[in-house]
Amino acid sequence: MAGALGDVKVRRPRMLSPLREHLRDTMWFAPTAGLVGVMLLWWVAAELDAEIVRALQDAEEYDWLKDLIGVAEDAKAVINTIGSAMMTFIGVVFSISLVAVQMASGQFSPRVVRLYVRSRITKATLTGFMATFLFSLLTLTSFDSEQDPRLVSSVPLIEALIAMLMVLLSLLLFVAYVNGTVRMMRIGFVIDRIARESFRVAVKQPTELPVDTEQLGPETARITHLGRAGVLRDVNIARAVRAARRQGVVLRLIPRIGDFVVPGTPVFTVHGGAAPSRRALRYTVSVGVERTFHQDLGFGLRQLSDIALRALSPAVNDPTTAVQALDRIVQFLASVAPYPLGALGHRDRRGALRLVQSVPDWTALVDLGFAEIRGCAIGNPQVTRRMLAGLDDLLLLAPEERREPLLRHRELLAQAVERSVPEAADRAFALRPDRQGIG
Repeated sequence: MAGALGDVKVRRPRMLSPLREHLRDTMWFAPTAGLVGVMLLWWVAAELDAEIVRALQDAEEYDWLKDLIGVAEDAKAVINTIGSAMMTFIGVVFSISLVAVQMASGQFSPRVVRLYVRSRITKATLTGFMATFLFSLLTLTSFDSEQDPRLVSSVPLIEALIAMLMVLLSLLLFVAYVNGTVRMMRIGFVIDRIARESFRVAVKQPTELPVDTEQLGPETARITHLGRAGVLRDVNIARAVRAARRQGVVLRLIPRIGDFVVPGTPVFTVHGGAAPSRRALRYTVSVGVERTFHQDLGFGLRQLSDIALRALSPAVNDPTTAVQALDRIVQFLASVAPYPLGALGHRDRRGALRLVQSVPDWTALVDLGFAEIRGCAIGNPQVTRRMLAGLDDLLLLAPEERREPLLRHRELLAQAVERSVPEAADRAFALRPDRQGIG
């Protein structure tokens, strides 16, 4: 197993990585940063415009300055139009986003809405429109009512030019936004995004063999959760490892990422000494209202399973979508088949074990990927055939010690088809492996 993992490059956890992921789950950070940036840009442009006016006045180039004032007055009407048009564009962007989110939530799963919230093109478009709107308003304040070139203090030529360039950028962003939103309304693209997010989680897992928790030594203390109730979104691994190193102990995370915790729930056990202070572990555990991809190895399978279950419901009756979800479930399980799972260890810079984190083991991941879909697949030969082909492929790829849950699901699926399908020919057809379901 170690040889199969030797080529996998795992990045050391960084102190700010959870914060970066949390900011990506918000819609306010990118527009706010964009507005602050555009205010700085306007200030620089206004200073340049004022410097140009002063230089022309010092050189007594009043004719040039009078021409520039005329050009700026002509641009003023354009800037006024930009300000009103950007607000209309912002309304269009919000309307399209709300429709896309509503369709995705109703057709796929409420949990895929997070993909729209994390969409970079959506945030970039909203930021671009708001920044253009603010910049046009600030530019309007720079126009001087004084028309005498000897007395005028500002002629916003550079500001007007930047505003027009920002309009062009906003239009390009709008085209990219419409294209990206249409793509995200397609089930194949949504499933692919979920799968890619799941793979990013998998490659961040430690590649050494699982830790034997019985060898950690006696438990010396427990650290409980004192915050609000919610889903354990992630743990700041770098912060926890640093706190354990300073205290000379090993911390073991009790709940798994994605578990619901309430105040008073033990979250860490301490082995080898006294517990780190509450201050040292501040902001180590993040609790929210929903699960995230950041460290949750099973969340991608949960979403793919939900999409397949909704597709197989009598109200939707879309087995082809279920087959597409099974394609990615098999792909993900095949990618993690050689990975160590269970209790994984995180070490400090000197190689000493400092944090033990529990992740779903192989059996739990296989059950999550197949159990519920298998129960709803009976009566849909396209799905049963694809599931059998996927299980057969995984039996070839998985190590010998990980074949038992795959064989169990294959046998249970065959038994369910035997019980539910009366005709022998239909049973034989439904139990014939096919990677396309019904090609």
